Amino acid sequence: MSASSDAGLEKPSMSHRQVLEALSGLLLGMFVSMLASTVVSTSLPVIVHDLSGDQAAFTWVVTATLLTTAISTPIWGKLADLSNRKVLFQLAIVIFVLATAAAGFAQNPGMLITFRALQGIGAGGLAALSQVIMADIISPRERGRYMGLFGAVMAVATVGGPLLGGVITDALGWRWNFFVALPFAVAALILVQRTLHIPARPKKKTRIDYVGIVLLSTAVSLLLVWVTNAGKDYDWWSATTFWMVGGALVAAIVFVIVELRSKEPLIPLSLFRNLTFTLSVIASIATGIAMFGSSVFLSQYMQLARGATPTEAGLMTIPMIGGLLLASVGVGALVTKFGRWKPYLLVGSVFLIAGSYLLSTIHYDTNFALVSLYMFLLGAGVGMTMQNLVLVVQNTSKPTEIGVASSGVTFFRSLGGTIGVSVMGAALASRVTDLVGGAKDDITAAIMGLGDKAQYWADQLQSGSLPKVSSMPETLRVIFEDIYAQGISHSFLIAVPFAVISLLAIAFLPNKSLTKMTTTERIEASEADLATVSVPEGMGVLTATGTIPTRNGPSDADAADGTR
Repeated sequence: MSASSDAGLEKPSMSHRQVLEALSGLLLGMFVSMLASTVVSTSLPVIVHDLSGDQAAFTWVVTATLLTTAISTPIWGKLADLSNRKVLFQLAIVIFVLATAAAGFAQNPGMLITFRALQGIGAGGLAALSQVIMADIISPRERGRYMGLFGAVMAVATVGGPLLGGVITDALGWRWNFFVALPFAVAALILVQRTLHIPARPKKKTRIDYVGIVLLSTAVSLLLVWVTNAGKDYDWWSATTFWMVGGALVAAIVFVIVELRSKEPLIPLSLFRNLTFTLSVIASIATGIAMFGSSVFLSQYMQLARGATPTEAGLMTIPMIGGLLLASVGVGALVTKFGRWKPYLLVGSVFLIAGSYLLSTIHYDTNFALVSLYMFLLGAGVGMTMQNLVLVVQNTSKPTEIGVASSGVTFFRSLGGTIGVSVMGAALASRVTDLVGGAKDDITAAIMGLGDKAQYWADQLQSGSLPKVSSMPETLRVIFEDIYAQGISHSFLIAVPFAVISLLAIAFLPNKSLTKMTTTERIEASEADLATVSVPEGMGVLTATGTIPTRNGPSDADAADGTR
């Protein structure tokens, strides 16, 4: 019997029940992450208004988390290939929840943005490590059915979070949104400790590419700050633009050079030799823009363009989450049953294009049934593409590089979402400013008709802070609902070309079958094969595959008789 067979007998695959037990802590950890993020989504307009923040502050409250999530994701992925993944996952939970709780004490937009940035560091770990650990215990072929569980948890948190956040904001105040995840986090830490048992990995000397981290952070941060402030604090074509964009390009080029020379690069550029990885990265950027952009700006649309309360806004976004839930769970089950993944990715990318374009056509008085259909299409597109792009990359990557490969795709998805939200936010702010200027006469007339409340609303609008549209008088509210609806729909148009690029990238993905081996089994198999062919004693366990006839050599019959 071969060595690999022996190994298979000694370490049988985990049963369905054992897998579910091992995943329970991961699922709860992801639920904590999603809940803490989504519970504030519907109340962000209220939070930014109460902290006297403007549209730029609103964008940065979201972008800060996405930015640090994107930058920290490959760091967590690299650490996952070098050290204890279970401890790293628990550390990520602690960082995330402590930063989230601290954000509840913010007194101004700057404090809130800072704590949200720290929150993103933990979120990056949870996003990267959950995928890596799942690959340790479940094969790509079987992973579809369990991906559905992650999709379901994500959907429950994404549906329940905004609803819970809206209720808490309306009943207790928005600060309590940041504390609600604490009991779930404690439960997740305990559950992970008791149920998650990952096979021991050989210890390696950990080397962190600190120079790469600084360069990557510099390049991305400069680009995002420029996009957010250009056209407002300085002209698009100006000296400030030159040094900020130029600095970002220089940092990016030096980052590539450093990664090529580093022994333990933050993002191994050799991964891009894998066509599946490269195309999945391109497709993930569009998915990130659709996923993060829609969650941010749909909430603003419901409250600023349709006058909804935070609770109502949570209810109104259910169609999108329903699409994400059905697509994620349904497609995951189909992938496991039939082993085919590419058709679902293609359909999902088409849904991304359709949903993004249709949402760019909405107005403040668009029939809500149509808005719900558009949201459902976008949610279904995200549900079909997000997890499956990670799946196909894990299927083709080296088992020793699962961590950096998985986190690489997640990194570019987060980076795409970060840049997308920044660009969409800048476009929204610029569009709203232009529309307010164009409607100046109508706004003045509406204010003049408010009698003794005219001065109050004039001061409110001149403060520059994000308005609370739902509390405005009817004549003023209709004007601003129309303005914000036009601005937000204009922002969604930006996502359309990226969704088209995603479709093209997915169309050219190599349609490789999913393996039925887990990452751990692949590593053990490769080690067994190496030992078999490299150790003389191991040659005896090789199974004969047949006699190879040679010219002038003995025939099979002669060999059997022992004659020459």
